[in-house]
Amino acid sequence: MWYQKIVQIFKIKELRDKILFILFIFAIFRLMANIPIPGVDVLAIKRFFANFQVFSLLNLFTGGALEKLSIVMLGLGPYITAIVILQLLTMVFPSLEKMYKEGGPEERQKFEQYGRILTCPLAALQALGMITLFSRQGILTQMSPLAKLSAVSCVTAGTVLLMWLGELISEKKIGNGVSLLIFAGIVADFPNNFYQLIKSYEPTMLFNYLIFFFAALLIIAGVVFVNEGRRNIPVSYAKRVRGMRLYGGVSTYLPLNVNPAGVMPIIFALSILTFPSMVSNFLSNSPGLLGKIAREIVLTFEQPVFHAVFYFLLVVLFTFFYTLVTFDPKAISENLQKMGGFIPGIRPGKSTAQYLSYILNRVLIFGAIFLGLIAIMPNIVQALTGIKAFRFLVGGTSILIIVSVILETLRQIKAELEMREYETF
Repeated sequence: MWYQKIVQIFKIKELRDKILFILFIFAIFRLMANIPIPGVDVLAIKRFFANFQVFSLLNLFTGGALEKLSIVMLGLGPYITAIVILQLLTMVFPSLEKMYKEGGPEERQKFEQYGRILTCPLAALQALGMITLFSRQGILTQMSPLAKLSAVSCVTAGTVLLMWLGELISEKKIGNGVSLLIFAGIVADFPNNFYQLIKSYEPTMLFNYLIFFFAALLIIAGVVFVNEGRRNIPVSYAKRVRGMRLYGGVSTYLPLNVNPAGVMPIIFALSILTFPSMVSNFLSNSPGLLGKIAREIVLTFEQPVFHAVFYFLLVVLFTFFYTLVTFDPKAISENLQKMGGFIPGIRPGKSTAQYLSYILNRVLIFGAIFLGLIAIMPNIVQALTGIKAFRFLVGGTSILIIVSVILETLRQIKAELEMREYETF
């Protein structure tokens, strides 16, 4: 039974210490998320987030830290952006591609170090942009140049500290540190959502609430199904004789995930979606034509239908784009050929690469459309039921992260338990 597994986990000292350490890091993260930078007008920031839906999405992603204007208000966004930029640069620089795809542990560590270095300037730029925007909106008061520099330094340091905490968790080998911190931020908003749900409840809306929870359960089940779904391509290995021994002759399969890009397309789409709104809000008080255009852009992006359609298209586009960057059918075909592997009925080499591309595109069409629908599901459910609370139950990014993190963490804990069971024999 599941409760016996929990008891077993806490009986093993090493495993228990790892879990308690991760919970301690979570507590530090939540403490940091509630330390605001100086000069915040609480009422002004509540009005701002109530009026601008795009920033509410970012706030959900940072676990409410952005709404409080805390020292970790950027979350791990700059670090994720830095890693993504480096992955995109692998398409331009062959040496970087070799380091990322073919390098050993040392070269992989060097690639990750580049990501850490790039995080610092990205965090500083994003912090400067956010603080300048909030100052112009009247949310941050009395921001002298020195105070602004101090605030930017605090937010940048907060992001770097959060990145370090994530790496400390990863070293314990119980889940991915970055994903677990994002997961903790999303789940931390649960009590507030629950309170808002109770507060806004009316007996006349009972049917709407039932529809809402039924839709939430379907979405969670669908995300688990797609997240775990894969197309297995059969692979056979030719028999080879070396000396007096016969090698090969076995059959296996190459798994293609229905959603190989994971949550990354939604993160990219969210970044692109917030950028025009952020710049337009920044320029909305400018005089003349520039200010007028900026105000029109702000109004356009706040239209629910335009926001949902644009968001959906961006998610679908980035799903294909990111998969093309991370999955190379030609390289896989060459590796199979070198190891004596082949797909039954398909010639090795170019034909195998074309076949893999064909299968991948067919799988991706379903995965991309599903991911796009999941991303805009909060808009659809809110329009049908009129319920704003519990957005994380039907939010694409949050649901995918929660499902992925829970499944991956459970797999790693199960592996730890099985390893210790073998050690007892």
